[in-house]
Amino acid sequence: MISNLLSRGFHRNQGVIRAQADGLTHAESLTQTDYKLNCFNWVVGHIVSARNDILELLGAEKVMSAEQAERYLRESDPITEDGPGVMAFDELLALLDASEERLEEVLGSASEGSMAEELPVKGNRTSSRAAQIMFWYFHETYHTGQTEIMRQISGRSDKII
Repeated sequence: MISNLLSRGFHRNQGVIRAQADGLTHAESLTQTDYKLNCFNWVVGHIVSARNDILELLGAEKVMSAEQAERYLRESDPITEDGPGVMAFDELLALLDASEERLEEVLGSASEGSMAEELPVKGNRTSSRAAQIMFWYFHETYHTGQTEIMRQISGRSDKII
């Protein structure tokens, strides 16, 4: 069943993110590159914000408020220092954990019919709920890969994976 595969994929990403975040301080999570990238803090907040969209697609309660998510949305300005809207790294990781638990629960109970349901997307197109969640899974996996680089940029010189 596609929902079980997605659940396992999100769980795997969760493990990678948690491993890469292990031991990092809030200050380290804000470390910037010399390039137009964002910091570890933003990447985790952005993933949680995107998981909110997945939870909404599944009819589940979101884990991050709209106010909390605002700083982490697509095309938001890079986080270059602590400031308004920037969440503490440990709080973001706790929300990530909560989103993982909720995703596992709702994906575990999702029916094949629910996952196959066609939903509107941009324009006049439709796409199945499963296809939309699969896009979000791809998106999350992209950002999960960035966490290895973000860990190194923060000043760590270890190899996690």
